[in-house]
Amino acid sequence: MDSRQRLLQTLRHQEPDRVPFDLSSTPVTGIHREALVQLRRALGLEKREPRVWHLMQQLGWVDDDLHQALETDARGARPDAQSTWKLVLRQEGEYRYCTDEWGITRRTPIEGGYYYDLCASPLAGAQSVADIEGYAWPDPVDPARFVHLEQAARAARQAGKAFVLGGISPGMLEMGQWLRGYENFFCDLAADRKLAEALCDRIIELKLRYWEAALGRVGQWVDVVQEGDDYGAQRSLQVDPGLWREIFKPRLARLLAGIKKLAPHAELFFHSCGSLISILPDLIEAGVEILNPVQVAAEGMDSRELKREFGSSLTFWGGGVDTQQVLPTGTPQEVRDEVRRRIDDLAPGGGFVFAAVHNIQVDVPPENILAMRQALREYGGYPRS
Repeated sequence: MDSRQRLLQTLRHQEPDRVPFDLSSTPVTGIHREALVQLRRALGLEKREPRVWHLMQQLGWVDDDLHQALETDARGARPDAQSTWKLVLRQEGEYRYCTDEWGITRRTPIEGGYYYDLCASPLAGAQSVADIEGYAWPDPVDPARFVHLEQAARAARQAGKAFVLGGISPGMLEMGQWLRGYENFFCDLAADRKLAEALCDRIIELKLRYWEAALGRVGQWVDVVQEGDDYGAQRSLQVDPGLWREIFKPRLARLLAGIKKLAPHAELFFHSCGSLISILPDLIEAGVEILNPVQVAAEGMDSRELKREFGSSLTFWGGGVDTQQVLPTGTPQEVRDEVRRRIDDLAPGGGFVFAAVHNIQVDVPPENILAMRQALREYGGYPRS
């Protein structure tokens, strides 16, 4: 059984030979560049300067030798920026700044900076729907976006790996917060619904145009389509569930239905951090088939209960080990114990792809990553007693 067969079988809610493992097929299952350097050193792999492939999160590119050492099962790719945009890093005072193709500006401290954080939102001053409609939006179907996707998809198939295709941007809530600013967008949702909904509609329109073009080019090689938004906080949703159902759910359902029509064979992977328990049935109704990152430390996100209530409808891609406390600060044995617990909860019957809860961050020691991987080897086999 090769990696692709293994992963596809678990997506069908069947038990393959072992639980599939993902590291870095998506920008929400990756590893910080500095943690990557330490991991390569611990494994005795060739020293290499890490290539950063996700600037904001500072994710390091996982080369083939590390994939082989860790026995990962999935590969992924996401589109490039449009041809008219070029990455420019500029230094001002104590910070290094960049502005992306959406006009969103982020910065990182020159000394000791680990991530790029939002510092300026291009639509912060928008007053009307006309301001939203008149904005210089990126071109979602610029041919430059798709240059490398076919090569990446073919390479994954030839290597016997499952292939995950990423989208053009995060979802409506996250993009609204970045484009308008957090405070502005939350106020829009409460007091200027027309403006908020116009922004959401524009984002969905751009996404659907992108997916039509991307899947038209590489859809035959795509096993999983990755979308997402960040609806959850640690103890609840970021917005009232009723408001979420009015504004976000129907638009999300439209997006996922459009993708499924274009690629009916591909499974729909949806990322949202935090406590989602209040809307998990809604996400399933909207078309979500794979849930990530399965933030097991958030309110109501107990792995055993999630599997019991939703395991027949959802594949859990993540939830393998808590990244808020256990992976960065626990002992290797505590990591092993956590991994075994999550496998026991989520693996029976298939429908579980092992990954850490979100990206492996800068403060995770390599011995804990290795303990995580070894525990998966020891406890992740089928059949399970």
